[in-house]
Amino acid sequence: QLQLVESGGGLVQPGGSLRLSCAASRFTLDYYAIGWFRQAPGKEREWVSCISSSGGSTNYADSVKGRFTISRDNAKNTVYLQMNSLKPEDTAVYYCAAKMGPPRVAPNAYDYWGQGTRVTVSS
Repeated sequence: QLQLVESGGGLVQPGGSLRLSCAASRFTLDYYAIGWFRQAPGKEREWVSCISSSGGSTNYADSVKGRFTISRDNAKNTVYLQMNSLKPEDTAVYYCAAKMGPPRVAPNAYDYWGQGTRVTVSS
């Protein structure tokens, strides 16, 4: 089965930037749409962004539009989330997820999930 591993999280000051990566193993990501989700302490999982299998379509939650950019490099079997102008409310564990067909905002539409990477925006 497809396996996903997120990386790139860490501690950053407000206004700073991070780039998260979602790397696939076992199988190629070429035919999978990818979603990014996050879960803050004490809150439910929230959709952040998604991208089609070809990279031709992208979507963002209102809370991150203009600050985050999703992209993919299918040759590297990796999807990225560039996070700029970070705010304390962006603090969460970030997950990538994969599904066949078009991307969706509902987490239950995705079949494969990574383990998450923690992002902390503080000070």
